[in-house]
Amino acid sequence: MSQTKTFLLPDLGEGLPDATIVEWYVKEGDVIRLDDNLVSMETAKAVVDVPSPVSGKVLKLAGGAGDVVVTGTMLAVFEVDPSMPQRAEGQDTGHHHGGGHAAAETHGGAGTEAPVGNGHKVIASDDGGVISDDAKPAPKGEPGERADAGTVVGAMQSSDAVRSEAAVAVGGVKAMPAVRALARKLGVDITRVRPSGAEGVVTMDDVKRAAADGSARAGQGGAAPRAADRAAMVAPQQQAAPQSAQRSTMSQSGKPMRTQPPGVAASGQPEQLKGVRRNMARVMADAHAKVVPTTLVDDADLHAWIGKQDITARLVRSIVAACKAVPALNAWFDGDNLTRTMHPHVDIGIAVDTDDGLFVPALRNADMLDGNGVRQAIQRLRTQVGDRTIPPSELSGYTISLSNFGMFAGRYATPVVVPPCVAIVGAGKLCHDVVAVMGGIEVHRRMPISLTFDHRACTGGEAARFLKALLDDLSLPQ
Repeated sequence: MSQTKTFLLPDLGEGLPDATIVEWYVKEGDVIRLDDNLVSMETAKAVVDVPSPVSGKVLKLAGGAGDVVVTGTMLAVFEVDPSMPQRAEGQDTGHHHGGGHAAAETHGGAGTEAPVGNGHKVIASDDGGVISDDAKPAPKGEPGERADAGTVVGAMQSSDAVRSEAAVAVGGVKAMPAVRALARKLGVDITRVRPSGAEGVVTMDDVKRAAADGSARAGQGGAAPRAADRAAMVAPQQQAAPQSAQRSTMSQSGKPMRTQPPGVAASGQPEQLKGVRRNMARVMADAHAKVVPTTLVDDADLHAWIGKQDITARLVRSIVAACKAVPALNAWFDGDNLTRTMHPHVDIGIAVDTDDGLFVPALRNADMLDGNGVRQAIQRLRTQVGDRTIPPSELSGYTISLSNFGMFAGRYATPVVVPPCVAIVGAGKLCHDVVAVMGGIEVHRRMPISLTFDHRACTGGEAARFLKALLDDLSLPQ
């Protein structure tokens, strides 16, 4: 009697409740061997290759590229082939579904937990690089000991096992799963991209270059898109065509006219949040529910500055000075146990905006760095965030945060405090203001500063003294 096995999406080590399908390496009806790559899944930080837990025929797959699969739900169904290699009964792979509570359904045989092969493979998301290739899984019998967790706008558990992985050749093209995902996102036919990587591997830069020069746009020759994909692309266009023809702010006589309410003719399409942006939405909602935020605003007077200075380095130095003057804001707060931990060192979380979402890497030991050290460290973090090679350890454990949103626009803000931190400093856009001085008025360059703090952990007086110390340091000539 044939045995079927339902494989549930395991916890991929990111502490997230779901993952997005990037690419299947098999289709229904194919035969796959134990530990061969089954599918690549995108989490909030990386693309994860999930190996097959059995050898046998693929009977059913959960959705297509771009679909979100909840951890612990069906990922694939197999017809197990006993003549092919199989994992020993009860063999522990160190990975579990949803914290170990969900098990695979087995029909026609003994029930076993659905493992992920010899451990999932975490792939870096750019240029075929590897996040790490020397990390080891935690020793068996020590499940409670985990490495430092990564943070993408908040706490997020990282994988215990990080493995190197070569680019996979699918359809005659060698490319990392994340590169294929980017090609789909940019509308690039990856089979027509000229590879520049080692051994003919297509890299992120290759795809971006092809998207910029239009040399490999999807649909310009090559394989035709699937019928379902064509229908999905054509239907919104057909639906929007008559609406766009009817919409006009002018009547036939050329006079302004009232347009229809947005709800009547809106033609936008909902977009499923994925990866970093999906996790950002969850973390922000969680922070909003747990923190009691209060914001103080003021302006730092930079009139006394001498020569050209690094604004970000000065902000970091001023935050360090304020943390030393009022340690209560350089702290973590546990709202469940009502405990506060004040830190002797200053690790500043630097908010970095990307197209994929918001990252917050940690500037370690900011209280020990000079201006040049701060600039070099921040540049390194931003580069690693940009190419998605930043280690999980760099994305957690900061003691206070900085959002320099003024480099784009905006004067004041109410930045979000993400637990366990208790404070975040926001720097607004530099401006020239008319300032009253003894005997008249002057025009000074000033920087708007916003300080949001968790009022459960800090008093208003502590926050005000912190802000004053920060402003005082920023006002110094150099």
